[in-house]
Order: sequence, then structure tokens, then C-alpha cells
Amino acid sequence: MFVFIGWAVAMVCIFGVYIFHGGNIMVILHALPFEMITIFGAAIGAFLANNQMKVVKATMAGLGRCFKGSKFSKARYLELLALMYDILQKARKEGLMSIEKDVEDPHSSALFQKYPTVGNDHHVTEFITDYLRMMVSGNLNAHEIESLMDNEIDTHHAEEHAAVAAIQRIAGGLPAFGIVAAVLGVVNTMGSVGQPPAVLGGMIGSALVGTFLGILLAYAFAEPLAGLLEQKVEDAGKELQCIKTTLLASMQGYAPQVAIEFGRKVLFSGDRPTFGELEAHVKGKK
Repeated sequence: MFVFIGWAVAMVCIFGVYIFHGGNIMVILHALPFEMITIFGAAIGAFLANNQMKVVKATMAGLGRCFKGSKFSKARYLELLALMYDILQKARKEGLMSIEKDVEDPHSSALFQKYPTVGNDHHVTEFITDYLRMMVSGNLNAHEIESLMDNEIDTHHAEEHAAVAAIQRIAGGLPAFGIVAAVLGVVNTMGSVGQPPAVLGGMIGSALVGTFLGILLAYAFAEPLAGLLEQKVEDAGKELQCIKTTLLASMQGYAPQVAIEFGRKVLFSGDRPTFGELEAHVKGKK
């Protein structure tokens, strides 16, 4: 929603002031289709030439997420931490082997299905169960598991940031493609140098629309989308860090209620539940 509000504000201010100062909007509208095809065509072609197919697909998926609300909320983190508490509490009371079935088949596990928001999230459940499986096996210590977690989170971060970098490269190239469109317009104008001044003026104005559009698309559309997607990537990474911190705290001997407090502390302040909210939620789920 805020994406569209931001774009609306930008367009109203830019074109509103232009019209208010006596600008002829028909010059822009007349040149718009041709300049857009030139600039967008060049940008899409460069994007495809510059990225592997997996990055192209990730970018398309990332752009789709930009127009949706964030799934990372206080309610989601309450469920995640409550799930972690229940798992660790069961392991503490009944032994690590008691959670083996939950780890091997989380979709049939009463623990995971008790919290469907995170229990049905494939990426989250896979991250949790992979490291719980290592804890159950007992072959790795906390430092080795922490190193593995860091490597996996870094890999996830790099994969997600590939889409951000691809959009940022498009944003960097759009002004140049706008100049290309403008130069082509000037070349076309020079071929009609015998035309009356009024006609030549219109042609030059249309040519300059290309430069204007390239800059506008770069800094009002592509760059903000890259920034928004980067924020969403950081949110996803923060969830994994929360799980990592909670599990490591448990491995170091802290009680489940203390371990989830470790995890709660790494969350962004705007989404972080308070100690009281988390305690009430955990007790309410018992």
C-alpha cells in the first residue's frame, strides 16, 4: 500500500508542478510510448543478459513480495518463540530423543501443527529441524553448530541479496538508457533540420523526455523497490537469527524460558514482543 502512496505523491508533485508552471503535458504523453519502449526494452535486455535464470526468477518473486505486506510481525514471532519453547521444554523434560519424531516429520507433529503460521513455513521448519536433528545426534558441539548456522544464514542472505543487487543495477542503468533514447531523438531531429522551428522544438522536447524518464524510473521506481526488497530480506534473516540464538542458548544449558528470551532480544524493536507478552502467550498455549 505504501509503495503506491509513495509513487502517487511523487507523480502528483512532479507532473503537478510541471503543469502548474505552464508545461505542456501533451509533449510528454506524445513521446511517452516510444521512449518507454526504448528504455524498458534496453533495461529488460540488459537485465536478462546480466543475470542467471535463478536470479531472474528470484527477482520476479522478490518484486511480487514488494507489493505485499510483511509477514514478519509480532504475532508471528510470538508463535515462533512459543514453538521453540515447547520443543525445548519437551526435550528438557523427556530427553532429546523424545523430539526425534517431531523433527523427522514436522507436518505430522502436534508441536509444529500447534503453531501453523510458522509450523507450515517450509523454510523455517527446515532450518529448525535440521539443527535439532544435529542436537539429537549429539555429535556436534555448540561452536560447530553455530558455525554451520552462520554459514547457512550467510548463504541465504547472499541468495536473497542477488535479487536486490539485480534491481539496483537496473536502477543504475536506467538514466543511461534514458540518455540513449534522448540521443536517438536528437539524431532523428537532426535529420529533419529543414523543418520549421516549432516542429523542431517539439521534436527536441520529445527527445529530452527520454532523459527525464530514465532518471524518473531509476530514482522514483527501481531504486525504492530495491530498498524495500532489501528491508524484507533483512526481516527474513532476522527470523533465522532468532532461531539460531534460541537453540544455541539451549545447547549452552539455559532453561527454555531463558533461551527464548535470548532469541527475543535479537528481533527488531518494532516487531519484538515484550517479555510479558511472550510469557502470557506461552502460558496461554499450554
